[in-house]
Amino acid sequence: MTREEKANVIQDLTTELADNSTIYLADISGLDAKTTSDLRRACFKADIKLSVVKNTLLAKAMEASEREFGELPEVLKGNTSLMFSEIGNAPAKLIKNFRKKSDKPLLKGAFVEEAVYIGDENLDALVSIKSKEEMIGEIIGLLQSPAKNVISGLKSGGGKIAGILKTLSERE
Repeated sequence: MTREEKANVIQDLTTELADNSTIYLADISGLDAKTTSDLRRACFKADIKLSVVKNTLLAKAMEASEREFGELPEVLKGNTSLMFSEIGNAPAKLIKNFRKKSDKPLLKGAFVEEAVYIGDENLDALVSIKSKEEMIGEIIGLLQSPAKNVISGLKSGGGKIAGILKTLSERE
């Protein structure tokens, strides 16, 4: 690979790092062709981009990035694959599910919404991260609860303020 090709790869990786808020580093070494194909297919279905990278080029892209990756560059040893996703816990769920059939991929580290996770022992913590959509759903549910109480109070109290207050005070 020429210097120019390396510079292009570093530039492309730097752009990918800047464009994605969810970045996982995994070790998929030792997977046979069929299992690797199954992993790539599962990533495609889950809308996760999977690519194998050279550690030195990824380290340089991390340095060139405006983001703070903490200890993440230190895990760049051996085989490294990058997983990019729009959903913070999607790669973790995919890895956990895939490992029911195989001992790989291993989680080397992750960068999720400015937080850095190092090591495979963080897989369960990453799986339990709620997506933006899940959080919005929970917030909407919490906000709707008081509105439902008021509407129910209106119906049971005959639409009068005294009836509404009586109904609402009985619920507390």
